[in-house]
Amino acid sequence: MRDVQFNHLTRFLGACIDPPNICIVTEYCPRGSLQDILENDSINLDWMFRNSLINDIVKGMCFLHRSIIGCHGNLKSSNCVVDSRFVLKITDYGLASFRCTCDTDDVYALYAKKLWTAPELLRMGRPPPQGTQKGDVYSFGIILQEIALRNGAFYIQGMDLSPKEIVQKVRNGQRPYFRPTADTSCHSEELGILMERCWAEDPLERPDFNQIKIYICKFNKEGTTSILDNLLSRMEQYANNLEKLVEERTQAYLEEKRKAENLLYQILPHSVAEQLKRGETVQAEAFDSVTIYFSDIVGFTSMSAESTPMQVVTLLNDLYTCFDAIIDNFDVYKVETIGDAYMVVSGLPVRNGKLHAREIARMSLALLDTVKTFRIRHRPNTQLRLRIGIHTGTARLLLGL
Repeated sequence: MRDVQFNHLTRFLGACIDPPNICIVTEYCPRGSLQDILENDSINLDWMFRNSLINDIVKGMCFLHRSIIGCHGNLKSSNCVVDSRFVLKITDYGLASFRCTCDTDDVYALYAKKLWTAPELLRMGRPPPQGTQKGDVYSFGIILQEIALRNGAFYIQGMDLSPKEIVQKVRNGQRPYFRPTADTSCHSEELGILMERCWAEDPLERPDFNQIKIYICKFNKEGTTSILDNLLSRMEQYANNLEKLVEERTQAYLEEKRKAENLLYQILPHSVAEQLKRGETVQAEAFDSVTIYFSDIVGFTSMSAESTPMQVVTLLNDLYTCFDAIIDNFDVYKVETIGDAYMVVSGLPVRNGKLHAREIARMSLALLDTVKTFRIRHRPNTQLRLRIGIHTGTARLLLGL
């Protein structure tokens, strides 16, 4: 056992033969057994993964049948374990005399262990403890169905039989021979054919593992590589996709950042917005001379009373969109709009010497000219009039505090 070493067989480390602590020590595989993986619904097994598992079993059994051990005798999904690198390894081979042969009161567990046993071995009174090579092939066929359907060992569609009933039907050998469901809608037709050949009633009709290896290579090129190689390939592909995703998310982030900054610049003076972006505290600033513009709509209260809310909103939106486009031509800064009130200042936040009064006056005349041709959507025959007030003096900038 110490001399039998292969990548797809668990390594035998030693044994304790002092009663009552009779046990063997083998290589530990942290991913658990194949049965554990197949029964865990949270693990997504694509066919690349499943084909690699099948290929690992075939490689291990090919080596085992050529070795001094000769046969497994107890091949089943719980005796196929997966190491940390997702390499499947076969365990519990050899040392048949260490296996417990005592009777058990748990009939269900006793027969559940025989679901992978070939019919000719079930019919023997005292089957060889080391099993037979053709019996191992039959067991492999049952494991193939487990991997393909993930419905447990010896799954039979539409039937709910106990392990004891299944074992008895297989042992009886009545035609048609009782076998699991080979549903080709869940897997390839070639895999279904391989299952049926492996669990043939006549052991001589079953292929050996060398033939199985050749057959698998013909219909499945991907399965000839190990899970680790496939994982590395997928990780590289995932990394490339991740880079593309990060780039897309970065572009989306930059676009949202640009929108947020534009909104900030519309609410606050550019200099104040820049200080806030840098995390600085914005201090109040005094200006010796600025000019402020105020305006409202003459008769706005009575006009609003005779209009719907949406008509009022549409009026203000149209008017101030027009105003905003005009004031861009002057050295002014729009402070705010409240209802029909429109407030603009010149000389802050950027000082412009004595030009602020001129800029506000020119802007006011431009707005008055625009109002003469402005048309209210819901009242096209009504002439809009503005009431304008201008004041020049000192000011203190409190924006941003």
